[in-house]
Amino acid sequence: MSKEYHQTSYAPPAGAADLLLIRHGRTEAARPGVSFAMKDGQGDPALHPEGTVQAAAVAERLKSDPLAAIYVTTLRRTHQTAAPLAAHLGLTPRIEGDLREVHLGDWDGGLYRIKAAEDAPEFQRARALQEWGEIPGAETTAILHARVRAGLLRIAAAHPDQRIAVVVHGGVVGAAMAIASGSEPFAFNGAANGSISRLVVLGDSMIVRGFNDCAHLS
Repeated sequence: MSKEYHQTSYAPPAGAADLLLIRHGRTEAARPGVSFAMKDGQGDPALHPEGTVQAAAVAERLKSDPLAAIYVTTLRRTHQTAAPLAAHLGLTPRIEGDLREVHLGDWDGGLYRIKAAEDAPEFQRARALQEWGEIPGAETTAILHARVRAGLLRIAAAHPDQRIAVVVHGGVVGAAMAIASGSEPFAFNGAANGSISRLVVLGDSMIVRGFNDCAHLS
């Protein structure tokens, strides 16, 4: 009988970190004339009740995964989203400040959502040019990508051969996927609240293994 060769399943290479990027749950609504609470110059809204349900669904999905650590950002919506999973696993989330959301300058605190809904000229330019810096006072896409890359590489270097949950923001998921894939900067913007994306990181190399998985939210 001749030797048979079958297709193989993917496994991260030796020494790689397997990062699950979880977008935080839905947050409270923005309202004209009312700013979110602020943290270090950035809007810091709490989870909406629907976001709390999404956080519980994430925890149920991942509670049996062999997760070695959970990371969050400086903003409370990531802490609130991580809390049910951390309780299941008995882990204390660690903070990685470079993975905080895009700094939206004059539009932080909730105004960005209003301007986006109104399709303001600055928002149109930002979208067309794929440049966050078109928003007044906002950080540039290049600055965002540089710090997101640094944060991801720092986590990966600390966790070879481990799977890690990293609760972040929509703009950060988009940046991470664009960095890893070499796509246009905004190609992966719009990940759903509570979704899971996956990066495998070895040294300076990043590989996209999944994007916007919402199976646990249906």
